[in-house]
Amino acid sequence: TPFTEDNKIDYDGVLKIIEWYDKMGVTGIFAVCQSSEMFQLNARERFELAKFVIENTPKHIGVVASGHVAEDPEDQVREAQAVIDAGVQSYVFISNQFAKVNESEDAAKKRIEYLLDHIDAESFGVYECPYPYKRLLSPELLKWCADTGKFSFLKDTCCDLPQLKAKCEAVKGSDLKIFNANAATLLESLSYGVAGYSGVMANFHADLYAWLVKNWQKEPERAKVMMDFLGAASMIECQVYPCNAKYHMQLEGVPITTKSRKQDDALLT
Repeated sequence: TPFTEDNKIDYDGVLKIIEWYDKMGVTGIFAVCQSSEMFQLNARERFELAKFVIENTPKHIGVVASGHVAEDPEDQVREAQAVIDAGVQSYVFISNQFAKVNESEDAAKKRIEYLLDHIDAESFGVYECPYPYKRLLSPELLKWCADTGKFSFLKDTCCDLPQLKAKCEAVKGSDLKIFNANAATLLESLSYGVAGYSGVMANFHADLYAWLVKNWQKEPERAKVMMDFLGAASMIECQVYPCNAKYHMQLEGVPITTKSRKQDDALLT
């Protein structure tokens, strides 16, 4: 999310970022996620940002959106329904909002059931967001989600190839598509059935990820060289993200500031 110098959402900047994603060849945008600084946005900002992205993204690019940060289940339902009614392709739940850190996966499943019973929508997703804590879905729970016929998207953050393989096998033949958030394991995970990449590094060189996902089978040797670079370059995330991504976009000609509500952009110097 780009911000103005006085700390408001810069919607002109949002539009320019969408145009940049399109130029880079992305096929989908995940709006109001952790990279969007969703935990630093209030409820109205989260909704308005999602609605703006939905309304201003070219039709050939899909849009999923989250903002699932409210603690109260009724607030979660109300906020999700608003984004769904705005026309999002899939509303994405944050997995750590299903249950507290010390609660079981059964508790998480019950919360999922509650949300499905109270939200009117045809398509949902799940994001294994690392903040405030990381709750990974087991292959068994993921299969249950797929079997409901309501889930079509998982942003996986396990960063573990055996787990990813098990998840891919669990949802094989269903409409649920898994997107890997980890750059270092992307190439091998594609061979397991992962549908693509959904991670922070798409805010630096989305065109390279778009090429890899499209061409890894046709040009395997070149894909391996590309993966070696992408894996090493992913360490950029550790350097004042997301301010550094905004700076990179400036270098790409995107007219936004490096301001952030999460990080002090002065650390870039």
